[in-house]
Amino acid sequence: MLTQKDLKSRAMDKDLDRIGFVSDAAESMGRRLAGPGVALVFLVICAAFAASQVTSSTFSDALILVAASAIGGYLALNIGANDVANNVGPAVGARVMSLTAALLIAAVCESAGALLAGADVVSTVSGDILSQNDVRDSFEFMQVMLTAMAASALWINFATVIGAPVSTTHSIIGGVVGAGIAASGFAAINWTTISTIAATWVMSPVLGGVIGAALMAFVNARVVYAPDRLKAARIWLPVLLGIMGTVFTGYILLKSSHRVITIPEWAAICLSLLTGLGVWWFYRGVVRDQSVTLTNSARSLRSLFAVPLMITAGLLSFAHGANDVANAIGPLAAIVLSQSNDFPDLIFWYMESLDPVVPIWVSAVGAFGISAGLLLFGRRLVTVVGKKITKLSPVRAFCITLSTAATVLAASAFGMPVSSTHIAVGALFGVGFYREWYRNRYVADAGVMKPRKMLKNREERRRRLLVRRAYLLTIVAAWVVTLPASALLSAALFQLLQLILA
Repeated sequence: MLTQKDLKSRAMDKDLDRIGFVSDAAESMGRRLAGPGVALVFLVICAAFAASQVTSSTFSDALILVAASAIGGYLALNIGANDVANNVGPAVGARVMSLTAALLIAAVCESAGALLAGADVVSTVSGDILSQNDVRDSFEFMQVMLTAMAASALWINFATVIGAPVSTTHSIIGGVVGAGIAASGFAAINWTTISTIAATWVMSPVLGGVIGAALMAFVNARVVYAPDRLKAARIWLPVLLGIMGTVFTGYILLKSSHRVITIPEWAAICLSLLTGLGVWWFYRGVVRDQSVTLTNSARSLRSLFAVPLMITAGLLSFAHGANDVANAIGPLAAIVLSQSNDFPDLIFWYMESLDPVVPIWVSAVGAFGISAGLLLFGRRLVTVVGKKITKLSPVRAFCITLSTAATVLAASAFGMPVSSTHIAVGALFGVGFYREWYRNRYVADAGVMKPRKMLKNREERRRRLLVRRAYLLTIVAAWVVTLPASALLSAALFQLLQLILA
């Protein structure tokens, strides 16, 4: 029989359990709200700093600048949460580095690329899309840019929630198109340019997938399934790393702006080739020394490819920050410059007759916003890209990253507007589908790959699928609707803004 003391003790235990449960729930809720809270503080700082930089004497212009800074920061946060996953996702999926380490490396490299070699932000929303003759005045132009940023940010936020990596370039272009139509009608838009951009929806992922699969096939044939893997790695890994050095040096020198140094194109090409030769020569000795203590196994290849993959992910993040920061702050920079006394006429902006220097605080909004978005909200997309689409190893992840950079650089050299997001995800699927095809066609027998008998059992074939189709369908659907969705949302926001200001 329980005594009065026992009953009180049990009641106290139940009360303590309830208090502990409430405490745990409050702590969990606090962790969930920490990210949005920090993001809100960042947006408030952006708005406050913009308010201190107001040069216009009218209240409406000052209000638009403050709002544009906050919305630009919000857009940068969403770009960091969505777009940067393509750079470090493969390295995380290959278990070369932890998710936290990948986020920190990407954040530092993204900020460095944006601040040190940020692209010409004014040309992001080029006059090739919206004709200068159809913009009524400076105030209407600022409204177009404001709603374009807001619509793009909202769409990218939605895509991040559903786990779909989308093109931020297409999102901001869709926002400019929608607001431009709402402001001046369909005739204001250069539909030839838009159709060219739409063609990249198909071209970009196909190019990335084909090059990624071809590179994976080459590495499999020459290294992974070679009788002596270490000997093959000593020959081909320095060659691949030399190509990587050439590609990334060219990517940074040719695609980045001239904030650091201005060099002619021929010099950039020569420096890229010299860098590639230097990397090849240096890594010959590194691989030779590393392979002395390794065995002829796939695990040895994992260790040989680990460090190059980490370096590649960091360099790709730097290049991404140098180029895609324009998507975050291009409209904001246009608003800032349109209010400047040095640029009273928008015709200079459209005709690119001037080469204005964007204020450093505008670049900082994009750089720190992208990094903050990656650190606060980037885990979801990094996990999707790195782990949930297909299984990755350091060798496969290296092929994906290298093929992404090579494809973007080659397309840029030919003047083709492509999406780095589409190419990276296309390369990921290309490598995955190649592995799936190869595994169903060949089987290892005593170290030799021999043809496999075709399976008639549908369930057995389904178990051998190496790429999750559900993610493919979600991502492709998000790609297809990105530009029209951003355009419709931007047009609606522009009309709403007109009603508010009326």
